[in-house]
Amino acid sequence: MLNEQRVGELLDALGARTPAPASGAAAALTGALAAALTELAARFAGDEDAVERARTAARRLVELADEDSAAYSAFMASRDEETRARIVAVPEDIAARADEVAELAERVRAQLRSSVAADAEAAVELARSASRVARRLAALNA
Repeated sequence: MLNEQRVGELLDALGARTPAPASGAAAALTGALAAALTELAARFAGDEDAVERARTAARRLVELADEDSAAYSAFMASRDEETRARIVAVPEDIAARADEVAELAERVRAQLRSSVAADAEAAVELARSASRVARRLAALNA
């Protein structure tokens, strides 16, 4: 599982000549990083609802990173309609979650007047990038 790896191990796994983990997992983890930055900014904004939503999003995006790797591995083993549907559905879910994080980060950013606003802005950009990559991946896999 990707969430049990150290950063160096994760980077090695992404860089290995294997079908998974790859861009779907990377997009999901980028979204999770954005969610964590959103959580940080929300704490400074005193927005407990946003803190909890960001934490929930980060956990789900990490799960989706593993789901994406599993889905692609299953597709490589059995290229049928069920496995193809999964390699489209998981990146679409990653994109939707990343979009939610971007919207949340924008909301939190509007509440901040401190230097932490830069963290919220970074979260928005990371989440948007994660969403674009995941949507493109879903389209390529369709």
